Amino acid sequence: MANLGGVSEAFARGHSQLTALCELAMNIGSQGGVKTRLCGLIQASCHLRSLHLQTPPLRSESSVGRPRVLVNCVGQGRFLTVGPLSRPLLAAFATIAVMIKCFNSIKIVIIRDMTTTAPSTPAVQLLEVSPEYAGQRIDNFLLARLKGVPKTLIYRILRKGEVRVNKGRIKPEYKLQAGDIVRVPPVRVPERDEPVPLAQGLLQRLEASIVFEDKALIVINKPAGIAVHGGSGLNYGVIEAFRQLRPDCKELELVHRLDRDTSGLLMIAKKRSMLRHLHTALRGDGVDKRYMALVRGNWAASIKQVRASLGKSNLRSGERMVEVDEEEGKESVTVFKVLRRFGDFATMIEAKPITGRTHQIRVHTLHAGHCIAGDTKYGDDDFSKEIRDLGGKRLFLHAYMLTVPLPDGGELKLQAPVDEMWAKTVERLSAPL
Repeated sequence: MANLGGVSEAFARGHSQLTALCELAMNIGSQGGVKTRLCGLIQASCHLRSLHLQTPPLRSESSVGRPRVLVNCVGQGRFLTVGPLSRPLLAAFATIAVMIKCFNSIKIVIIRDMTTTAPSTPAVQLLEVSPEYAGQRIDNFLLARLKGVPKTLIYRILRKGEVRVNKGRIKPEYKLQAGDIVRVPPVRVPERDEPVPLAQGLLQRLEASIVFEDKALIVINKPAGIAVHGGSGLNYGVIEAFRQLRPDCKELELVHRLDRDTSGLLMIAKKRSMLRHLHTALRGDGVDKRYMALVRGNWAASIKQVRASLGKSNLRSGERMVEVDEEEGKESVTVFKVLRRFGDFATMIEAKPITGRTHQIRVHTLHAGHCIAGDTKYGDDDFSKEIRDLGGKRLFLHAYMLTVPLPDGGELKLQAPVDEMWAKTVERLSAPL
């Protein structure tokens, strides 16, 4: 018991907790008698935060594949690697890990293989939410941390209650609080040394689309046809591309979203503080976003606002649709203004969404009797075909104007031009018959 006493004294004096714990394991591994040293082990373990056991395949006998142990004690702020170790000493560390876990003295115990070929074994994670992430939705929190995990899987583990906050079940819209403890279940992520490099043509196109950039924010004029993020069969989107374009910006996140086929102004935060600031502004009335849309027919001047609650539904094919649902839908409001008329055939309108529901402008224009040209989900095939015949092979919805408040009290006002296809189609539409 003398050695264990020395270990406890080392902890009490604030000496190297890592070294003391390793000496304890060496002592147990070389002399045995684990049961008689239980009291001292509990005293030592109360200072331990996590113990990671990394073991090579049993067939490996080389020093490269010998077991190593990663230990992290409270207050150390780093991991210490101990090893390579013999099998008896590895067994001692394994004993410590199991016993400490039984006494609930640490947050995480992970046992895995240390090898360059075998994938690591997924393990439960317990993550403490720092103040800078307070107010973020749990689904977005998980999406940012479980890189490569399909969005459908993240929502499945939320729905099944495998993700817990402070030991309780939560919904995807739950907003985190500083100090929350998030339990993340084992999720197997494909091993990737580096993200798949994207085509230089795409990267150059997105680099050229930047209309504003400073140390905290990027705003681009997103081309139609490019998704804002990967998922649903897509390996990449705007955010994945900019993480390759700006590798030194470790906190890049989308501030909001645009549909894949919608073009126009899209904000990307380079700092967490800017992301929080803009999310707060978006929840209020601080952000002014305006869209242009080419719609079927002669839009009546009397239609200045559409207020119709929207709800989501799934078709038999699995496709998600949004429809007006006054009983169970969410309140949705869009303000409209006529910009230009093309006789009774079409109208160019401005749409200002007051709320931010999925497909809101597309469904509200349809509800008003004037669907958007090129809309394969909510549009009119005959109208869209006539526009295609004029060269308009895209969705005619474009986020052209943006006004946002800045953290220093200033204001950022931006406009984005339409692409060449849009401009030439409108030019042909305006030509006399």
